[in-house]
Amino acid sequence: MDFVFERKIYQQILRWKKENNGRSALLVEGARRIGKSTVVEKFAQREYRSYILIDFNKASERVMHLFDDLMDLDYIFLFLQSAYHTTLYQRESLIIFDEVQKCPMARQAIKYLVQDGRYDYIETGSLISIKQNTQNITIPSEEDRIEMYPMDYEEFRWALGDTATIPLLRKQLESSRSMGDDINRQRMRDLRLYMLVGGMPQAVSEYLKTKNLRSVDMVKRKILKLYFDDFRKIDKNGKIGRLFQSIPTMLSHGVGRFYPTAIIKGLSADKMEDLLIALEDSKTVNIAYHTTDPNVGLPLSEDRSRMKMYVGDTGLMVTLTYWDKEFTENVLYDKLLTDRLPANMGYLYENLAAQMLRSNGDNLYFYTWAKDERHNYEVDFLLSRGAKICPIEVKSARYKSHVSLDTFCKKFSSHIDKRYVVCTKELRHDGATIILPIYMVGLI
Repeated sequence: MDFVFERKIYQQILRWKKENNGRSALLVEGARRIGKSTVVEKFAQREYRSYILIDFNKASERVMHLFDDLMDLDYIFLFLQSAYHTTLYQRESLIIFDEVQKCPMARQAIKYLVQDGRYDYIETGSLISIKQNTQNITIPSEEDRIEMYPMDYEEFRWALGDTATIPLLRKQLESSRSMGDDINRQRMRDLRLYMLVGGMPQAVSEYLKTKNLRSVDMVKRKILKLYFDDFRKIDKNGKIGRLFQSIPTMLSHGVGRFYPTAIIKGLSADKMEDLLIALEDSKTVNIAYHTTDPNVGLPLSEDRSRMKMYVGDTGLMVTLTYWDKEFTENVLYDKLLTDRLPANMGYLYENLAAQMLRSNGDNLYFYTWAKDERHNYEVDFLLSRGAKICPIEVKSARYKSHVSLDTFCKKFSSHIDKRYVVCTKELRHDGATIILPIYMVGLI
């Protein structure tokens, strides 16, 4: 049984259709296996009279070369209708270019297809090959873009048949009411299942079918192998893959920053930057950049030489952490299920917080400054909220204070909106600081 999940991005695509009315194409970007093709085809079935889906992974040579010559659009449309046994209707049909990076000329053709105006167009693309394969073509300006992520926590709850929990959490956060330790423990159990399974639709589907975490882990390993294969296509020496695989180690050491030169030595700064850009473009990671001065706005003071890097899906992170070991040796499954995660593995919660914030569309920043000659203060995440910023510290359940957060808020008092300590404890206030259970991070 194949599951088709409800995704929030559907509403974004619907808004594009209504507001643009054929004046632009839409490119849905994201990592592989996050469900781009599925949601776009579902959209086509519901919102159009007919559609053609051209999967450039398996399209014929004649289809691939159809866009080399755009002199006769009538012929192109007739050929597509014949090849895909589908009738297209003016302003009532959609043509989907799936995995458009495989056919750069189709991407370039978007400009003229949109100008023609007969049909709507949605493209999907994965990984950095979108950029690699468009170096010698004209990128269409008649193209809007939206980024898709793995299933967020609310979408995961929907998949489990639960549509009530997240609206209740929203009301709880708005009212700032604590629901007690027992309810918090139950909600943390629910969240830890999401951390183990993750938000990749294939992994979620496997969990629903089998309720077996070993089977889920096998699915996640296949996805990670696809990622490593894709990295190899861009970088045959495997350096991008090594950077990606090092993320759990970097986070577990608690160094606070991602040091690529500790993984790959002897590379020039320019070549290292190219690798990091390629990894970021792959959408398989979430990167928080250091801001040098939160006073002047986070993007304006971004320091791209200092970063923290997270795996884009925490479920994949759990598998990647024990990549070279058997499933039975991956103690994270047992420790998360039984709520016995050691303090030195709290980086999983930080990774999850980064994933939740990015799924909300937030760009990630952090701030570090000297405490003394040997120690630093650090705020894990800074979010822009208008002219204000929201600082966030992610803590383990055993924390006793939030000195870095307090010091930061005193240092930048005129710029502070709400301030959060994210942890596994129930919702409450500690003075001006909101103690936020991690399952609520997606709501701020």
